[in-house]
Amino acid sequence: MNKKKVIASLILLLAITAYFVLFYKDKKLRLIPKNADAVVLIDVKNLTRQYIFSLITHPSQWGGKTKGKNSASLNESGIIIPDFLQVFHLQGTGISEWYSVIELKDPQKFIVFLKQQQFVGKGENIFQKDHVFISIEGENCIVGTSDSGFGVINKQIFQASQKNILNAGQFIQNTAGSISFLSGQKIQNFSIELKDDEIEIKNNSNLQALNTIDSKIRKGNQFLELELDKENIRNFTRFFNKNIADSSQSISLKVTSNLEQVNDTIISYEYDDNFNEVEKKSVQKITQPNYIIDIKSDDPNKTWEYFQSKKWINDQNQFTAIPFLPNEISHSNNGIVIKSTRKPISLSPQLKENYILIRNNTLLYSSLKTLSNTEKKIISDIDYVLYRNKSKDYWMKIKAKNGELPLILRW
Repeated sequence: MNKKKVIASLILLLAITAYFVLFYKDKKLRLIPKNADAVVLIDVKNLTRQYIFSLITHPSQWGGKTKGKNSASLNESGIIIPDFLQVFHLQGTGISEWYSVIELKDPQKFIVFLKQQQFVGKGENIFQKDHVFISIEGENCIVGTSDSGFGVINKQIFQASQKNILNAGQFIQNTAGSISFLSGQKIQNFSIELKDDEIEIKNNSNLQALNTIDSKIRKGNQFLELELDKENIRNFTRFFNKNIADSSQSISLKVTSNLEQVNDTIISYEYDDNFNEVEKKSVQKITQPNYIIDIKSDDPNKTWEYFQSKKWINDQNQFTAIPFLPNEISHSNNGIVIKSTRKPISLSPQLKENYILIRNNTLLYSSLKTLSNTEKKIISDIDYVLYRNKSKDYWMKIKAKNGELPLILRW
């Protein structure tokens, strides 16, 4: 065989290998239970290609980071890296409860990896670290933000006689990820795109009209600004109480809020040598919001009566459903207004759009004590989060601060 044929054969072999490593994907989804009502798919090979391209174009990162003696990569942890990471939410569970099932090639090696990562055993092959729970089931493991759904998942995925097999094509089309909401046979899909300094989530690939209003919405400087119509109020409140939007007769909601650091006096008691009770005061700095909430209503009197029936209005006309007091609530012919009284603020200009804008604020960081350093770093790197809706089109952007590296190399 001459030299040209050898080189051609090597190139062909490399091309075939690259195809199977970076492009070929098994699209069968076998690890999602039947009672899942929301599914997040992460295209691992799509992200791998993005990572490799970003790494090639940023030579400063070629050296990589030196591993500590106790560190271990996921490739060495005993798990099987899937083509699609399948994360799901179970019907009837809390909004913060999400799960994923991962296949293991070496369960014992995975247990060693968990101990290296400082997971604590809780018995029956269940491990916990902070708000992450892991249950090892033979050659699989269930990962969740709670352990309450482990039994149901075990029965539906590992013990069921008939497996629930879905296809990735039902949820995702050539993007880094997707989030889908399931209702019977109906599936509503939102693509997730990872860009250099932002993450974009949308249900329509042609949303230029929503994107162009981005700069108009971001002109203010408040921590939180939002405007929602009746349908959007219903969509958001159904996660907490599906009847609240209709029962309150609300037709629109506008909120403006900023953050302030204030001194909070804590009073405690101790006893002196003669067993006399002595009051002791200490002062700590806490972060509190100042806010104004304007609720337009079809029938403000009914809205007021609904809030009273829920015991959300006390004798001082304070709206107690908001934990940040003091505030005052009042009603007029147009609707209800709730505003904090410590440092009153004004509503931002009316845009007649459906949006939620949350800007990053350093005062938030004092409230993030339970998060890991990595999680804190990610949150501190975010510039703002913007949600937009127009008719049946939905769009959300998580914008990171400008940096020398793209997000995939930063996070």
